[in-house]
Amino acid sequence: MSKTILITGAAGFLGSHLCDRFIAQGFEVIGMDNFITGDHKNIKHLLAIPNFKLIEHDVTEFVNVQGHLDYILHFASPASPIDYLKIPIQTLKVGSLGTHNLLGLAKAKKARILIASTSEVYGDPLVHPQTEAYYGNVNTIGPRGVYDEAKRFQESITMAYHRFHGLETRIVRIFNTYGPRMRLNDGRVIPAFMGQALRGEDLTVFGDGTQTRSFCYVDDQIEGIYRLLFSDYAYPINIGNPHEISIKDFAEEIVKLTSTKQEIVYKPLPVDDPMQRQPDITLARKILNWEPKVSREDGMKKTFAYFKGLSKEELFKSEHKDFTNHIKR
Repeated sequence: MSKTILITGAAGFLGSHLCDRFIAQGFEVIGMDNFITGDHKNIKHLLAIPNFKLIEHDVTEFVNVQGHLDYILHFASPASPIDYLKIPIQTLKVGSLGTHNLLGLAKAKKARILIASTSEVYGDPLVHPQTEAYYGNVNTIGPRGVYDEAKRFQESITMAYHRFHGLETRIVRIFNTYGPRMRLNDGRVIPAFMGQALRGEDLTVFGDGTQTRSFCYVDDQIEGIYRLLFSDYAYPINIGNPHEISIKDFAEEIVKLTSTKQEIVYKPLPVDDPMQRQPDITLARKILNWEPKVSREDGMKKTFAYFKGLSKEELFKSEHKDFTNHIKR
């Protein structure tokens, strides 16, 4: 008998790749999304597949799914600054009310639940690289605090359900991930650089470019999440690529990759933008026997090929998500 899994945020970047993975593994997959930041085209190829079902729903409202559930993956949330700075209250709600609703559903269905946390729980870290034991350095009242604190609360309530109700829970702390299906104008550095290169614009670096990031290709990230779900480990675990690079050096890599002649221009650093981001994946190696396999060179080539395949309309359009209905709530 096949297993059934509910994946929230199914039309998002990671959510849609997770749908692909679990369908390939023979699961009955229920995808849930309210499409506030998700994109129908990410799951269009799944709609004709018999073991995929789509439910359009906002998880901050009561969540009910008919029938048996074995697993829940909670990946519903704005995940880029351009989104959560525009819809801060909704970002907080999906991390709090949405997580509460899904934990309640998992309890009712006796299902195992994995929640998507983030490296942002570490804030602008004072410890480098970041281990799961580090408590973080977060500005609770800064503009990024709505996302950081939503995820930190999400971890706390998940562990409360685990301890008080004995619920089977898993927590993944996701570090910068990239690959096909990223939104070109979502404000994150990889689509921003590649979009600028393809449009013939100069590449914009915020700050002096000495801040660092560590980029994990989506296939590696999905493999880590998959292994964590079926592990026996209930506490947070980092999944990311520990190979660190400065933003300035990364911009130069993009110029070389895209064979463009754009200049690199510098603008002021946004408030609370982390200066360092590098995961310590010792736990993932030990517990999950996982580490990233795809090199940044290969991953970036695949990602650039995806962005090159976009239409001119998609390439040149500005971010136009309409959040009006959600802002009223």
